[in-house]
Amino acid sequence: MFPVTSRYNGIEVAKIKLADGREIAYLRRRFLPRGPITLIAEHFVTQNERLDNITARYLGDPEQFWRVADANDAMQAESLTTADKIGRSLRIPLPTAQGRI
Repeated sequence: MFPVTSRYNGIEVAKIKLADGREIAYLRRRFLPRGPITLIAEHFVTQNERLDNITARYLGDPEQFWRVADANDAMQAESLTTADKIGRSLRIPLPTAQGRI
């Protein structure tokens, strides 16, 4: 259903039946990966940086920002590069063949 590069790849689709008989499909909850992460780099946030640009630089694809968010335990990816995070070290993970870190 989702490409291997999607954060939702491999997440189960479930269905709920409403009282009026309609069925609604939804994705089950996605949990952040746990366990050891192989890093390819450590990046220090500078002023006016955006996570999509950082991800494009290291992973070659700006849409893979979620990998960096996962590796840094961020529920909201944009929070990793806000003005109060200047100088923060970001862990840049090595993507796996399954599309997960």
